[in-house]
Amino acid sequence: MAPGFPLALLRFIGIAELAGSIGIILPALTRIAPVLTPLASSGFVIVMASAAVLHLVRGELGELAVVAVLGTLSAFVAWGRFKRAPIAPRERHGATGLHLDEGRQS
Repeated sequence: MAPGFPLALLRFIGIAELAGSIGIILPALTRIAPVLTPLASSGFVIVMASAAVLHLVRGELGELAVVAVLGTLSAFVAWGRFKRAPIAPRERHGATGLHLDEGRQS
């Protein structure tokens, strides 16, 4: 446990980071609301920037490498999914909500 931080805060941060990482992966993987992937990545960049400041203030310079790598990767994903290669959402067919390939008989 990190000295000077309440256990509840550490648990909250851990759960928020886990939810953020799921938010980066699942929308892109399932193509359901894929715009959430770059948004979650952007949020993770903010979390990593905050972590970097915290580690600098506490004099924990050894932790900065991990934070910098994670923040850079998150920024790359956010840029890539906003600008370079956005993910198209699933295509739905009319009011039924079926995929275009579903319901067709050969």
